[in-house]
Amino acid sequence: MRTRLAAVLSTAALGLALVAPTGPATASTGGTVDSANRYSGVGMIAFYDGSGRYRCSATLVSPTVLLTAAHCTFGTDGKTAVTFEPFVDDAPPANLPVAADPAAGYTAAELAGTGYVSGTAVTHPEYSDFTDLDNWNDVGVVLLDTPVTDVDIMPIADEGTLDEIKRRELRKTIFRAVGYGTEVRKAESGPQNPTPQSYPIVRRWVDMPGQKLTPQILQTNGNENDNAGTGGTCFGDSGGPLLLGGEIVGVTSYGYTSNCRYIDGYQRVEIGVVQDWLAGFGL
Repeated sequence: MRTRLAAVLSTAALGLALVAPTGPATASTGGTVDSANRYSGVGMIAFYDGSGRYRCSATLVSPTVLLTAAHCTFGTDGKTAVTFEPFVDDAPPANLPVAADPAAGYTAAELAGTGYVSGTAVTHPEYSDFTDLDNWNDVGVVLLDTPVTDVDIMPIADEGTLDEIKRRELRKTIFRAVGYGTEVRKAESGPQNPTPQSYPIVRRWVDMPGQKLTPQILQTNGNENDNAGTGGTCFGDSGGPLLLGGEIVGVTSYGYTSNCRYIDGYQRVEIGVVQDWLAGFGL
């Protein structure tokens, strides 16, 4: 079973690192709170697996399909809960729905009337669980039980979009990531080194320059002190969209450090092995 960074109620979750893994992707360092609901189609998902309850981010790409990361769908129990509210909570205990039987996860009946939409998680069949860089395929979907029509649908970029960026131009190209990840800041008490904080749970976006492109992965520089960017992703941002020109080119997959600084990794979704699979859901 894969390792997750943290339960949704305590710390927040991001993505597994390529080297010295820290776990699935996380939340924002720096960045801007989406107070104007600019990215209304980006939602937060909550789910159970055998070890607890977790949260990730996801994007509405059709009225009934959310795009997210495979490590946010793989091995989940029961239904996945979805909200598109830009602000979820600011202090513990989290006001997320609670499953009557955590071992079974959410049921559609439990989520009815809570303000959360229910859906079924599906994982890319060639997801390598962070073991094969050539076949990473960290992409999944949540198939919603009822259509969502009151938020924006975000387009997925055409196949090969990132390959059109010349190598020398990659570090000058600015990408935007959106998600509900943890904020990195000094704690109100205790050690004062900036660390991921579980609250508030709110949608943010960050801008980052490209750093490296492989056939499966795009890496960015997620340091908020970088002159070309405003921050990076962290725990809870996993599965959220990476945008270029308003189109989804990737989903948040992993980070290199436990304090969400340095390099962030994104699963490309404009590659054939992903787009062929997504076509089966009408995308």
